[in-house]
Amino acid sequence: MRHWTPEERQRQAELIHRWQPWKHSTGACTAAGKAVSSQNVYRGQANKQRALEQALQELQAAQVKIRRLTAKRGEWWNFPLIKNQTPAD
Repeated sequence: MRHWTPEERQRQAELIHRWQPWKHSTGACTAAGKAVSSQNVYRGQANKQRALEQALQELQAAQVKIRRLTAKRGEWWNFPLIKNQTPAD
């Protein structure tokens, strides 16, 4: 994360007040556009859910591999496998 000096912060504030980007920004104007943009939050949540599921699968595969390797060496560490659980809200 960038650390702004007070001078940089002041200069940036002046530039933004001169530029006034809030006057030029437009959101969805039509009903169809608003309907599409209102669904953006769900896309982000779905991406996070897929990433978590993939990480869980990788972890489970690693655990199985560890169990196989330790069993071959005559060592058996009795740790529970992580199962697919949904967080409690």
